[in-house]
Amino acid sequence: MRQAEIKRMTAETDIFLSLNLDGSGKSNVASGVGFLDHMLTLFAKHARIDLDLTCKGDTYVDDHHSVEDIGIALGEAFDKAIGDKRGICRYGNSYLPMDETLVLCALDFSGRGFLSYDLSPLAQKVGNFDTELVEEFFRAFATNAKLTLHMKTLDGKNTHHIIEASFKACGRAVRQAKSFDAEFIDDIPSTKGVL
Repeated sequence: MRQAEIKRMTAETDIFLSLNLDGSGKSNVASGVGFLDHMLTLFAKHARIDLDLTCKGDTYVDDHHSVEDIGIALGEAFDKAIGDKRGICRYGNSYLPMDETLVLCALDFSGRGFLSYDLSPLAQKVGNFDTELVEEFFRAFATNAKLTLHMKTLDGKNTHHIIEASFKACGRAVRQAKSFDAEFIDDIPSTKGVL
């Protein structure tokens, strides 16, 4: 079973996260940031992971610490649950259309955290949510999951659609990359022998 639990407590956040990589897409998310709850629920559904998350953060300051720390915790959980990556497909990608929007996500469980991010154009806010925090979330997630992550808006105008498409695309790319490849089932998918 590829599962992990992460507890992260700082002066700014108190997070509990439980992850099952081989789940069915069920989630129970209470981050204290409504828009992020919506995005993580979509992500879990499309990634076919089970995700339980609670966060008590200093949202009276703003949402930055909660969003970034949740990205860190989710990345750590992925890194722990995926283990030595034996037998996985390793790579995943998705072109995700949502009305006028088209977003590309491509990723590699490479063992090296990296984010290339170009989700534009974005308005500064969706409701009360600062849209610059989307990049902070994905950077924290990619760095701590030790994956290479590329995200790009290919078309779109509506900020909500662009962000939602990015989380769905990332979920679908994760679903592909974490899946088992019958041709590599007893092997690490790298000529180095380690990821």
